[in-house]
Amino acid sequence: IQMTFEAGSRVTLLFDFWDVHGPAGMVLSVFVVLLLTVFYELLKVWKVQLGKPFDSAVFASSLSESSLAPTEQAVPPPSPMNRWRLHGIQTAMHILQVSLGYILMLCVMSYNTWIFLGVILGSVLGYFIWFPLLSQI
Repeated sequence: IQMTFEAGSRVTLLFDFWDVHGPAGMVLSVFVVLLLTVFYELLKVWKVQLGKPFDSAVFASSLSESSLAPTEQAVPPPSPMNRWRLHGIQTAMHILQVSLGYILMLCVMSYNTWIFLGVILGSVLGYFIWFPLLSQI
């Protein structure tokens, strides 16, 4: 097993059926890995976005209780059912994010330079595209 980076166009990624044998296959594989990494960055933003309504509702309710005056834009706290549903969605997204992160790590561990650069470029591109959405939340 090779444990150094190489820039060839032959690599097996994750499974035996993802066996790359030439430049066209390598370009397609790098593109797929890049898209998976961009999606990974999107999942990170979605997970933060899902937690925001609950956090702001808790903050607004604690603020109105401490001042003993109702706030104008107080958001009612979510019902227990909605809180469990939100927690279930966040858990599913966490499972997806962790699984995708490990898949990308295993792709990098193929020690192929092009796949490694695809993951890095996908992370940079995903962060560049999705991070500004956090300021709008």
